[in-house]
Amino acid sequence: MTIMTKFLGASAALALSAGAALADPALIFDLGGKFDKSFNESAHNGAQRWAEETGGSYNEFEITSDAQREQAIRRFAENGNNPIVMPGFSWATPLSEIAPEYPDTDFVIIDGVVEAENVQSVLFAEEQGSYLVGMMAAMASDSDTVGFIGGMDIPLIRNFACGYAQGVKAVDEDAEVIANMTGTTPAAWNDPVKGSELTLAQISQGADVVYAAAGGTGVGVLQTAADEDILSIGVDSNQNYLHPGQVLTSMMKRVDNVVYQSFMAGDDIETGGVKVMTLDNGGVGYALDENNADLVTDEMKAAVDEAADKIAAGEIEVHNYNSNESCPVLNF
Repeated sequence: MTIMTKFLGASAALALSAGAALADPALIFDLGGKFDKSFNESAHNGAQRWAEETGGSYNEFEITSDAQREQAIRRFAENGNNPIVMPGFSWATPLSEIAPEYPDTDFVIIDGVVEAENVQSVLFAEEQGSYLVGMMAAMASDSDTVGFIGGMDIPLIRNFACGYAQGVKAVDEDAEVIANMTGTTPAAWNDPVKGSELTLAQISQGADVVYAAAGGTGVGVLQTAADEDILSIGVDSNQNYLHPGQVLTSMMKRVDNVVYQSFMAGDDIETGGVKVMTLDNGGVGYALDENNADLVTDEMKAAVDEAADKIAAGEIEVHNYNSNESCPVLNF
């Protein structure tokens, strides 16, 4: 009875959130929730920007388990929401099964690829943005040892780590990069306690700058780094504000831009292919604001901006882990 009540309650909540207007776009958040201060929150910010600029409305839902994925997609599709945007690679399997059933609905999946005529798949060149913050980590480090803490151990997160290590080595080929993953299940995205433990372990090995690419787990990484008076690097959203003067920078993965552009396109969105967000088209970058201005020297900024220009122009090629599931400068 309890299980059925919870299921029906979730269904009712989903029906209410999917609500009224048939032409409204929809956003279905991945595990961790829309206020994870990272990946999901960036998606939320993009939707909010669209709503504020256009006066339009959109529907949204935060799943709390993988079992809700199929139900959420179907509910919004049946309600006529269009387009339906899903940030997170874990949407790929249910979407690949459901999308053909709703040929008149446009879907957008971020960080995953679904081959269907009514799906736009959006990927990011995480390795490019991570290369830049890796350079900054190496330039800011006094110990010549820096850390990386990922969320779920998947090729996507290994690509972050690989790009980061390449940037570190470009500045200091003798620098050591310590890399750890939080876990092998989706729970790894929302475990700030484990993030804190891994940070302390890396600090004990000499790391004085730690980059977190771990969703909600990263909040624990950044907090512990601040408590231990070392520098951290945020991810996805601009996390500099979380610990002013302690977060060296944040690797911006502009999920917000994808959601905003998708909502803005509406029925005219281009589907049936893969869109890659890079340094060249504003898909990735690093954050500089009043919270980290004193940490980023003119020398550091000049070096990173020059590298960014060269990467965008193809003069510097950053290896993508996903190309051959290996990294030339880091072992996993």
